[in-house]
Amino acid sequence: MKELQLFNAKPPEVREAIRKGELKAPTSGMCAGYAQANLVVLPQDLAFDFLLFCQRNPKPCPVLDVTDIGSYKPVLTATNADLRTDIPAYRIYEYGKLVGEVDNLLDIWRDDLVTFLLGCSFTFESGLLQGGIPVRHMEEGRNVPMYITNIQCKEAGKFRGPTVVSMRPIPYHQVIKAVQITARYPAVHGAPIHIGDPALIGIKDINKPEFGDPPIIKEGEVPVFWACGVTPQAVAMESKPPLMITHAPGHMFITDIKNEELAL
Repeated sequence: MKELQLFNAKPPEVREAIRKGELKAPTSGMCAGYAQANLVVLPQDLAFDFLLFCQRNPKPCPVLDVTDIGSYKPVLTATNADLRTDIPAYRIYEYGKLVGEVDNLLDIWRDDLVTFLLGCSFTFESGLLQGGIPVRHMEEGRNVPMYITNIQCKEAGKFRGPTVVSMRPIPYHQVIKAVQITARYPAVHGAPIHIGDPALIGIKDINKPEFGDPPIIKEGEVPVFWACGVTPQAVAMESKPPLMITHAPGHMFITDIKNEELAL
């Protein structure tokens, strides 16, 4: 599927292409107007602790959907979808270590797994574009840069760890507008949590993100940071659960929910 076709495509057809192995790429810019979601899969005995963690940390972990135990079918966010196959790339963490990245979960799925879908900031990028605000990683065909910060999440049960942020360079004169646009979408991280000096949130080198691609920041632009749904992966590294399955950063689940359904 060509880039323009992906931008205008409907979620079911893109999910089908991903399921068939025909598409493996970061999903920013795909299915304009439809919400995207982060994935977290955990054994049943850890699911309540993680749900509590999300409730206490709604900025990085806004919950859109939770499956029944053992089910790979979303209930609130999509129909005719399979969370084992409909994401371009998955990551597997065991005791805090990344042990693999796979195209699907068919061979490792278990009947005791619970799946969480969390809001993703790719959702509000359509609003930024409509507002005349450039989205650099989309322009350059790159993955959004993501950083582990010194902002600690509120602990819940067995889960603790730092907040991850995504960064978009915004022209100085458009920063306020970017804040106003994204604040309308609290279910997908909402307004930025930091603007400006990355060192103030523990980022030592903005050119070396922990996830995604290095940024391209032009003269007259300000780095703007949003809470990110990759936070659970940093939490996995610190909390060391026996198993956590996630999406690969930037490779999201595309829902059937229209962006405006999530807007205030």
